[in-house]
Amino acid sequence: MPGPSGLRVVLAEDSVLLRDGLTGLLARFGHEVVAAVGDSGALRDAVAGLAPDVVVTDVRMPPGFQDEGLRAAINLRRAHPRLPILVLSQYVETRYATELLDAGDGTHVGYLLKDRIGHVTEFVDALRRVVDGGTVVDPEVVRQLLRRRRDPLARLTPREREVLALVAEGRSNLAIAAELTVTEASVAKHIRSILHKLGLPPDDETHRRVLAVLTFLRC
Repeated sequence: MPGPSGLRVVLAEDSVLLRDGLTGLLARFGHEVVAAVGDSGALRDAVAGLAPDVVVTDVRMPPGFQDEGLRAAINLRRAHPRLPILVLSQYVETRYATELLDAGDGTHVGYLLKDRIGHVTEFVDALRRVVDGGTVVDPEVVRQLLRRRRDPLARLTPREREVLALVAEGRSNLAIAAELTVTEASVAKHIRSILHKLGLPPDDETHRRVLAVLTFLRC
């Protein structure tokens, strides 16, 4: 059984070796994989029967090994908008990240490259941030998106684009301040400016941050 702060995880991954490795890794951090399945149909059944705290799924699953896992994740998000889901991908596909965030309110969701699993603490931290309501996008996806620099991001200063990229990675204001060696107040000021320049409606900050990330992904 997981500890007091442990998570009940449904894991969907067709590779038996990776599935077993992730199960062991999560157990080391006090989490319990309540179901480890190898296809999207079994993923849907496990979520329906077990009501997990979080789902971790690969993008490509049997039978076609295209985007079956992603489609299952999107359908689960539409049926259960607050279900935390972390999607893993072998390759950078910005379209996948955008589709995933569009399915629901943009919270409790993450998109990471499988290489990130090798950075164990980063991976486990990302899982916790998704469960806590955050939005996590792999830094490599963020870097590729930054290179496009199309409107409306063209209105942002270089520093504001840096801040928005870190917001997209799921960083808190405090973590962004530490990364950029500035004050937390300075980060908050940059974020207010970003939200204003992107023309986002006045709302609670969490919702506006999600909208900012969605704008970032769509550009």
